[in-house]
Amino acid sequence: MAGMDIAVTGLGLVTPGGIGVGPSWAAVCDGRPAAALDPVLADNPVRISCRVPDFDPEQLLSARRAHRLDRFVQFALVAAHEAVADAGLDPTTWDGARVGVVLGCADGGPGTVEEQHRVLLEQGADRVSPLLLPMQLPNMLAGQTAIEFGATGPNLVVATACASGATAIGTARDLLALGRCDVVLAGGSEAMITPLVMAGFAQMGALSRREDDPASASRPFDADRDGFVAGEGAGILVMERVEDARARGAHIHGRIIGYGATADAHHMTSPHPDGAGIEAAVRAALADAGADPDDVQHVNAHGTSTPLNDLAEARMIQRTLQGDPLVTSTKGVTGHLLGAAGAVEAAFALLSIEHEMVPPIAGLCIPDPRIDIKLAQSATSMPIDLALSNSCGFGGQNTALAIAPA
Repeated sequence: MAGMDIAVTGLGLVTPGGIGVGPSWAAVCDGRPAAALDPVLADNPVRISCRVPDFDPEQLLSARRAHRLDRFVQFALVAAHEAVADAGLDPTTWDGARVGVVLGCADGGPGTVEEQHRVLLEQGADRVSPLLLPMQLPNMLAGQTAIEFGATGPNLVVATACASGATAIGTARDLLALGRCDVVLAGGSEAMITPLVMAGFAQMGALSRREDDPASASRPFDADRDGFVAGEGAGILVMERVEDARARGAHIHGRIIGYGATADAHHMTSPHPDGAGIEAAVRAALADAGADPDDVQHVNAHGTSTPLNDLAEARMIQRTLQGDPLVTSTKGVTGHLLGAAGAVEAAFALLSIEHEMVPPIAGLCIPDPRIDIKLAQSATSMPIDLALSNSCGFGGQNTALAIAPA
């Protein structure tokens, strides 16, 4: 499987930057932060989030379907429809047995769980919805996507915390390289901005408390960063073998040419202080791609805006990638999309290559003086022959994707 190039022929995005690839890409290129005070979190210790704007599931999916789906599945279906259309594929005519679905999420549907728990406490067990489990189970992300598109091939959800979306893309690449599928819908979706989940993050000390200026709360690699801002959304990629995509004349956004996945085996929530795990993932992805560390020209970093993650990742980049790549973190605009982050950021890396444009790090005012890497402080036009998209997660999960032009 080493050296197998997989084409990305379709992209679909639902992010705090907007609904669709166009609005989302414009938001990150313009450096427009999405963070704001969230009325849903009015009674929480931290009230900042990055919400998807103007998301109307009844309009986008129909009222009946919207009411039977948790928000994390709604996001995925909207993004998947955009991606499949972008790929020029027709689900009514494809061989569904050769179409797989591999999606990632960290938590499933906590919004449904919290709502139905209130029903249990206030109205009793016999009033709990029979849709509770079909709506909130993590595997329903892939299950509902398969139902939507008639995809009867391999169907799975991966959960590697905030690396989940990237892990899904790497797993999809393996399925295609092994010949298990001809097309895979891959990516991630997340909708974890609920009072209970956000209270947990706040109590851990993980969230930015910059409530006097929420728009600047997410500030990756900044000297004054104090935590991440939670976001929501989905990123879906249509992936095919390069020869298949070219044979049908598909537009190819770029190629996934390398994948690395490792574990820190260090701590339940904190990254390895030296970035050893993500370094091993990066080196594995580059070896898989047949590339050298100094070939990398651009990195879409995990860059969460937390003190520990940003420092460890920056030191790893400085130590490992000798070509002085231009580094961005699009979380300055979108916030941290948790299990969807890796997929959305892989899509942004593909768009950076395709449009020869590296988005700026929104919120970055004064770079951390302990960090000695080239940071994108403004939108930068440049050709890119090799990019990396890094993702890390609780439990010491690390994933790196090596991405090249079409």
